[in-house]
Amino acid sequence: MTEAAEIPEADRVEGAPHPRETSALFGHDAAEAAVLAARAGGRMPHAWLIAGPRGIGKATLAWRIARFLLTAPEAGGDAGLFGTAPQPRTLDTDPAHPVGRRIAAMSEPRLHLVRRGWDDERKAFRTQIGIDEVRALRSFFQLSAADGGTRVAILDAADEMTAAAANGLLKLLEEPPPQAVLLIVCHRPAALLPTIRSRCRMLRLRPLGAKDLAAALAATGTDAAATATLAELAAGSVGEAVRLQAEDGPALYAALVGLWRERLDRPAAIRLAEGSAGRGREGRLDTLVRLIEVFLARLALTGAGAAPAEAVPGEAAVAARLAPDLRAGQVWAELAAGLAARSRRARAVNLDPPALILDMLVAIDRTAAEISAR
Repeated sequence: MTEAAEIPEADRVEGAPHPRETSALFGHDAAEAAVLAARAGGRMPHAWLIAGPRGIGKATLAWRIARFLLTAPEAGGDAGLFGTAPQPRTLDTDPAHPVGRRIAAMSEPRLHLVRRGWDDERKAFRTQIGIDEVRALRSFFQLSAADGGTRVAILDAADEMTAAAANGLLKLLEEPPPQAVLLIVCHRPAALLPTIRSRCRMLRLRPLGAKDLAAALAATGTDAAATATLAELAAGSVGEAVRLQAEDGPALYAALVGLWRERLDRPAAIRLAEGSAGRGREGRLDTLVRLIEVFLARLALTGAGAAPAEAVPGEAAVAARLAPDLRAGQVWAELAAGLAARSRRARAVNLDPPALILDMLVAIDRTAAEISAR
């Protein structure tokens, strides 16, 4: 068996601290205030649905809420001789608190985490959260807390549940246990069962603005020189920015844009595609595919008259030439959708990575020629 300390975590972004290890959260003050107000008013829901795009801090918020609920005095508790205790104004907790330390070590008995597990035989993460994980969650909530206090569970992420797991979760939400709070992280709430959504209070998080994203990246130790480029390419997602940094995303995007300074530089395109091949380069392939999709989306915005700030030198000139008007923007948007679908199909059948990348680049060049010839 793999030692516990060595088991990978499906909810960890390589190159960044795990959300339970992250003390600060940027850009989501309104969501924190909603939690504090619910607790202060004695209206704490049994389930929160923390929704929004990937990588913007949903899991970090869930862990902050969990630490707060398990370490802060109960709302309305006795303040001794001096009357009512003041209500907390943030979800910040004492890093030296014993419960906080146990949470960091994944040894707090009043906290339960539901996520995709590690298959020790296959040496890979399971692809979904199954019914067994939800049954374990139900068993956790059926146990009495040692001190009679609140119990908290985090489910990260609801999008990864099987149909059976989703139905099991619904049954739990229909009969919520007392003194228990379930924090459900979800990237696409519209895809959840409506009956699950209706039994949770929604906390909808938005992508971070440039200032908050820069602060969040600085907290992860990201190179300040790359922050502006990462902020543009990651669209407000700290997680995506960290992934891009780990795979040298800014340099890859600069190389991608450089292919179209005139017509497609085919030798450079071949070198770029071949750089995504080989064992251990799966992350680079994922990053390059995502960056191609980002490039097309930014071309579409340029054609629509909403050109984004330049992410790398020379991008603005390339975008202005390739997307001179609204019609061109629409063409690029349509191509983005078509290439995304083709990419998913190609990867499902294990198409050779360089062939996949070259196919996408040639399709872009063909479209650019058609726009230029109009």
